[in-house]
Amino acid sequence: MPRATLTPGRGACYPPRMSGHSKWATIKRKKGAVDAKRGKIFTKLIREIATAARLGGADPNANPRLRLAMDKARAANMPKANIDRAIKKGSGEDADAARYEEVVYEGYGPGGVAILIETLTDNRNRTAGEVRHVLSSHGGNLGESGCVSFLFSKKGSIRFERDAVADADALLEAALEAGAEDVQEADGSLAVLTAPSDFDAVRESLAKAGFTPVEAAVTMEPATTVPLAGEQAQAMLELAEAIEDLDDVQEIYSNFDIPDDEMARIA
Repeated sequence: MPRATLTPGRGACYPPRMSGHSKWATIKRKKGAVDAKRGKIFTKLIREIATAARLGGADPNANPRLRLAMDKARAANMPKANIDRAIKKGSGEDADAARYEEVVYEGYGPGGVAILIETLTDNRNRTAGEVRHVLSSHGGNLGESGCVSFLFSKKGSIRFERDAVADADALLEAALEAGAEDVQEADGSLAVLTAPSDFDAVRESLAKAGFTPVEAAVTMEPATTVPLAGEQAQAMLELAEAIEDLDDVQEIYSNFDIPDDEMARIA
């Protein structure tokens, strides 16, 4: 095939038209929040592992969702014993384990940004009340089902630190040959984007080619973004942190875009 050339993405942030989830993940790493909240992260990962095992079985080789959840747990340095116990809870070996259901909440944040909140809960009424309270306390509001989900599409995202990739064009070629849809560069990172069905195959192919990602997940990417600055940007970051602090929340997706210079000012 002809040698491909990597060019920066067309958008103003990483990746172009990226979700607030991706921006928020970058912010957390810079703040060092991962270590500070490791216990809460473990709780969320255990719920995801148990739910994945319940829905798709305890064999990660036959259950892509479980395999991805286990990879995330290992990346967070969760002990193997914790992972094994979570699988047993989900697969039914632990008869006393709580059973969680997936519920997605939709709403709006400061500046009218769209927000999707994925939860695993054993009490819908409790979780809905907590989500509604956090949104209303930070300048947002809970919406009806379907009010913002049409703005997002599911994508596989495999992210690499730009400085750690010696040959970006080689990554691009390997990704496209493996079936990726695009490779985008911005904010010091390279993002390989895939269709959800191709995510595992592309990730495994890149790993065999020697490319190690810092983050790999199936996420919700927005079609458009809403720029925020000043008080609205500050309020959105505070809202994202408050939502993530809720025990039942697994993931947050949004379409806000805060420019890097504004992020530096807030930080």
